Amino acid sequence: MPNVAELITEHVTLTVDCVDRLYLNAYVPRFQTEGGVMAFLRARGHAIPSPALFAQLTTDFKARLRAWVQREHIPWVEFQKRERKDDVVQRYRDRFPGRHGVVCVGVAQEKARAWTATKDVRGRHVHFTYRWKTVCVNHDSLYVVDREWGPGFLKVCGYVPYTMKLCLNGHEWAKRQLTRRRIPFAPLDNGFQACARPAVLQAVCETMSAADLQAVFDRWFPRLPLPLTVADQAAGFGYQLSLLQMEVSRTQVFDRPLCGREFFEEVLRDQLDLGRPDRVQLLFDRKITRATPGRFRTRVITAGVVPSLHVEDTRCHIKQSCKEGRALRTETTLNDTYDFGVGRGLRYLRLPPDPRAAHQHPPAPGRAGGP
Repeated sequence: MPNVAELITEHVTLTVDCVDRLYLNAYVPRFQTEGGVMAFLRARGHAIPSPALFAQLTTDFKARLRAWVQREHIPWVEFQKRERKDDVVQRYRDRFPGRHGVVCVGVAQEKARAWTATKDVRGRHVHFTYRWKTVCVNHDSLYVVDREWGPGFLKVCGYVPYTMKLCLNGHEWAKRQLTRRRIPFAPLDNGFQACARPAVLQAVCETMSAADLQAVFDRWFPRLPLPLTVADQAAGFGYQLSLLQMEVSRTQVFDRPLCGREFFEEVLRDQLDLGRPDRVQLLFDRKITRATPGRFRTRVITAGVVPSLHVEDTRCHIKQSCKEGRALRTETTLNDTYDFGVGRGLRYLRLPPDPRAAHQHPPAPGRAGGP
């Protein structure tokens, strides 16, 4: 059996570096301070900055959202506890006929950081003090298909400070860029299995910029019934985007599926004698219950098991897995950009070229000539 180095150097036909999942935070800078909250209330014509206006805005937002969903005939989904949202939404995506639009709206209760007010009456004067508090409230997720980014969603919290989360996928963006350039490629689960022009593919992945991320947000903001309006944005209460979570990945496609299993067998074998590692995990691709017949035992590699390797350091997580039995996927998840000495703003997003990436590897003598 070849070792890890031989598998990578002799049996990889395509290597692609690309941003994978992006989780962006859309926030209103002026809502991050108590003074900004009061300024918003006064701008709406309230001499006393009462939180009653926020309750009214939340109620109006919920009503406008439900009316808009009914008018546009968009499915409304209420997620159940412990239900995997992606699996539920995928059924609606499979039936969605267009290439651009809202697939469905899903509602689930989640924790959020919101402003709460305390009333203080001093004689004839009424004063409100605002402070941060963690609350558990409903979030409305608008699942969309974007013409530039493909599947994604915008999660909206209808409570002040009206924070939103935008989730996108860099591989889906790259696929649409290649399609626009009419460059043939073979897709892989959230990636690429082959490409007629691999150098162009890597160049496309490296051209993703902060402007592309801002453009997709600006494209959807005016057309969705959100708590804050375009008029609020013009009055100085506009949204800014920041990096909440970012995944960067390297996909290495093997010339034959067996190489992926050989890779993990060699890696696991190398690690088993290093001081008895406390965590060697295997992910089963089916649910095992007490009613499932048969005997189960843990083996390093067996049929029906997807191996994965995990490395964790502070708020950074590195994972290696096998995609469809054909490619080695190495994903690095960044949960806080400050771990790397940079801020969270989009201006810090940089994708420097990597000369090792996105090239078609010549097959080794005697091996298959491609994926």
